[in-house]
Amino acid sequence: MSDALINGLAGAGGGIIAQLITYPLQTVNTRQQTERGVKKEKRKPGTFQQMCQVVKHEGWDRLYGGLGPSLVGTAASQGVYYYFYQIFRSKAEAASLEQTKAGIGDGSVGMLSSLLVAAISGCVNVLLTNPIWVVVTRMQTHRKVSKPSLPGGAPLTPLDETIPTAVGPPSYRTTHAIQELYEEAGIRGFWKGVIPTMIMVSNPSIQYMLYETMLNKLKKRRGLRKDGNGVTALEIFFLGALAKLGATVVTYPLLVVKSRLQAKQVVAGDKRHQYKGTFDAIIKMIRYEGVYGFYKGMGTKIVQSVLAAAVLFMVKEELVRSARFLLTKNGVGRVKPKPQ
Repeated sequence: MSDALINGLAGAGGGIIAQLITYPLQTVNTRQQTERGVKKEKRKPGTFQQMCQVVKHEGWDRLYGGLGPSLVGTAASQGVYYYFYQIFRSKAEAASLEQTKAGIGDGSVGMLSSLLVAAISGCVNVLLTNPIWVVVTRMQTHRKVSKPSLPGGAPLTPLDETIPTAVGPPSYRTTHAIQELYEEAGIRGFWKGVIPTMIMVSNPSIQYMLYETMLNKLKKRRGLRKDGNGVTALEIFFLGALAKLGATVVTYPLLVVKSRLQAKQVVAGDKRHQYKGTFDAIIKMIRYEGVYGFYKGMGTKIVQSVLAAAVLFMVKEELVRSARFLLTKNGVGRVKPKPQ
């Protein structure tokens, strides 16, 4: 079994577990990002209060709206990313070793090469999985209309129920989101937000560059080999959290623009909230919401993404370590060594 395949499967497994743990935060954060508002607005409720409001008015299930396609997207994204990252990383390491033989460098992959490897892997991932995330965004931002009631919270009587009311569908499933998106924009709609998402490959690039840099420095400080296992799961957890924190702060405005483009466009609504594309969204957000609009929900995102990344790294490293141990112990197959 190749090292790339082991890392790909471990990344998918770690991504799924991290997603399950942090999904309610992700749902609330997506709603915060897609809220349209003027520059000066009253203080909004915090993340926990918003979660409680969703549960109260829409039910527990809305906190997990789009969980199914999200898990598929997470497994696909992490698997694709880690698979191609490991392939390109191995090629970069082989190239560095060749340069060492020629008397250039020390054989290690530099920060620029690490950034380039992560960026290429991220671009491949975005092009293949963007349709899944557009559907997930639609499902997370869909708001269930609660059953109408009289003032004071009393339920409607059979006579009251004869009054016409706007009640949404009983459920909003993946098929509904796909159909709605296709009717709105056709096949091209499934790649909405792909431009800011492509630019956002800098997020995992920065994340993994910071992570590997900190990990290598920690191993070097302890006198460990680069492939040594002297780093604990808890240390991996904190390294992953720090790396994701740095990447999130830098790229968050692009994430807000992406969410705005992928969410349902209200055609008959205020034209200030209708976006024709990435540039149009940026201009309107600056004009009507100010710089603040690009950082809506950032606190929630930091908590969610840092926790998710930390869990992902910890689980992924443990799965890789366990897989290599089992393959070596049982002799089921040999992990193909990296090129020397």
